[in-house]
Amino acid sequence: MNKKIGIIGAGGMARYHVAGFRNAGADVVAIADTNIAAAKKFADAEGIPKTTASPAELLELPGIDAVSIVVPNKFHAPLAIQALKAGKDVFCEKPPALSARETKAMADAATKAKRTLLFNFNNRARPESYALREYLQGGEAGVINSAQAKWSRRAGIPGFGGWFTTKALSGGGPVIDLLHMLDLALYLMGNPEPDYVLAQTFNTFIDDKSFKGPWGIKDVQKGVTDVESAAHGFVKFKTGQVVSLQMSWAELVAREEVSVTFQGTKIGGLIRRLFDRDGLDDTAIDTCELYTHDHGRPVNRTIVVPADPTMGRVRSAENFIATLEGTEEPLNTPTQAVSLMRIIDAIYASATTGKPVKC
Repeated sequence: MNKKIGIIGAGGMARYHVAGFRNAGADVVAIADTNIAAAKKFADAEGIPKTTASPAELLELPGIDAVSIVVPNKFHAPLAIQALKAGKDVFCEKPPALSARETKAMADAATKAKRTLLFNFNNRARPESYALREYLQGGEAGVINSAQAKWSRRAGIPGFGGWFTTKALSGGGPVIDLLHMLDLALYLMGNPEPDYVLAQTFNTFIDDKSFKGPWGIKDVQKGVTDVESAAHGFVKFKTGQVVSLQMSWAELVAREEVSVTFQGTKIGGLIRRLFDRDGLDDTAIDTCELYTHDHGRPVNRTIVVPADPTMGRVRSAENFIATLEGTEEPLNTPTQAVSLMRIIDAIYASATTGKPVKC
């Protein structure tokens, strides 16, 4: 019998969730959003039969096996825990929550309820990531000693005064919003245990509307903008591995770059998306490469994979359904999510104190 899925939140990522669930053979049967007009508009566009303004009502609908959560970050943990306690499996948008403490509470709730909890770390599901993992799991890279994780934008602030720029709702700016490449670096490196972080945040352009992104997000005139515009940092792991990171919504770079570069004991590699215009996927160029030394000479190898303009967003949702059905292993785990959020917490703490912070 097909899994029956409810969506909580009619946000922009919900359409990818729906596509992935349906590709995997699940039925999307209901959507809840406190903005009932948004819920009905989305339901009409996607052919979803049931709408409600109440997540609690959605969870009480008969036959729903799982829910996906597509709401502002502040509400990830309470809604996920509510759904898990109601016996539902959960697929939650990134970031997992506002902090490692909240993420751990979600993980504990999943364990207690004996339910599946996955997060939409969609870059793990990109074709390039699948290809690289085959090389890495085969031992061809040896140990990855170091990596550079970057998601930098020149003009990509997602509106002013809305929930993205309100720390109480979002948890922060690009550090928590653009955590994907840090997560992908951890994934490729084998999810090592973090030791300490040294980082600095900047708010140089956070009030400059010429650095606004192109998505048409409306500004909230009396809203709050109290998050960073950029961050740079360094993570050392207990294994001795290291990652440097750059995350920015607004920084004077040539153009938006989304990338992980790594250096292993046998090979190095790169996965990268370069944008011609910030935030517009249809202008992007994807690259996936390996670097080695053969017969005393440097050799670069290009890995050719099918194009995926969704950056794994649809495939990640497919993996959630396949995990529930037991046909695939999950692309991430709650334990990995807690570890990632420990690093995020430490980035902000180090930026505040000006000192290295233990994770």
